Amino acid sequence: MNDRFNGKFIVLDGPDGCGKSTQTRMLSEWISRQGIEAVSYRDPGTTVVGEKIRTILLDPAHEGMGDNVEVLLYMAARAQLWKERIGPDLASGKCVLMDRWVSSTCAYQGWAGGFGIEKVIKIANDALERVWPDVIFVLDVDTATAAQRMQRDLDRMEQKGQAYHGRVREGFLRLPQYFAGTRIVDARRGVEQVQEEIRKILNPKL
Repeated sequence: MNDRFNGKFIVLDGPDGCGKSTQTRMLSEWISRQGIEAVSYRDPGTTVVGEKIRTILLDPAHEGMGDNVEVLLYMAARAQLWKERIGPDLASGKCVLMDRWVSSTCAYQGWAGGFGIEKVIKIANDALERVWPDVIFVLDVDTATAAQRMQRDLDRMEQKGQAYHGRVREGFLRLPQYFAGTRIVDARRGVEQVQEEIRKILNPKL
């Protein structure tokens, strides 16, 4: 197990309401129980700089922000997160779990926003030490189910409407064309069922 998870970079991603934060926490706890040091971070955020950028990005008052501006801000937050946390953690052999990564920008701004997935990847290549993790789990959920799960005040990105979020889902389902390490998981099922599938995929994958 140590050889399988030490120094690995794992991303859990998907549309708003897919349950990725819960699955990231559960997976981190499971890996830690195997005696492996695991850390988990959210994107954007975690660092002081990243949390300030997150506030700007998700504030409903900034509804006029362009997709190109969103792309650059998300990349800036990731670059800082890599410098402060992810890079050093991977170098020390820790297993790093991410709640979102470049895959989100591909789906949201690249596909749903029309900026272009290829352009997102190009900027990521220029801005980041590493674009793709060892594996990306896309937790797939339809927009109706996702909307039912988000019974709370919505942030700026979540307020963009069902049509937009339908395109976001399309963008996530296109990711295997760009990164072969993408695994699509049906997240409409129960939390434990989703977690069980993730663990089964991880064993042979890593």
